[in-house]
Amino acid sequence: QVQLVESGGGLVQAGGSLGLSCSSSGGIFSFADMSWYRQVPGKQRELVAAITRGGNTNYVDSVKGRFTISRDNAKNTVYLQMNSLKPEDTAVYYCNAKRTGVLYFDYWGQGTQVTVSS
Repeated sequence: QVQLVESGGGLVQAGGSLGLSCSSSGGIFSFADMSWYRQVPGKQRELVAAITRGGNTNYVDSVKGRFTISRDNAKNTVYLQMNSLKPEDTAVYYCNAKRTGVLYFDYWGQGTQVTVSS
């Protein structure tokens, strides 16, 4: 059974840092492109950062230079290091594992709350 479990959310002051982790089980991690999304009430879920199986990364413009996505295939874990946090980064952050093509899958974690106070 595939599970994605996020951890590391919490409350931080503006300018501070938080690190999120997403641990994967079920044997899919090495086949998956991994992403972090975030969502605030009343808005669509937004792609924040992504990392391919090969390690290529991309970020939404609003977090470039502040957030870093990385993965450890040996630990089946993807990370999101968030620095210089702003109140507008407040959201529920979700981990996503996806593979396109013949062996398609698309899995989500349960989400972790990140709150940045001003």
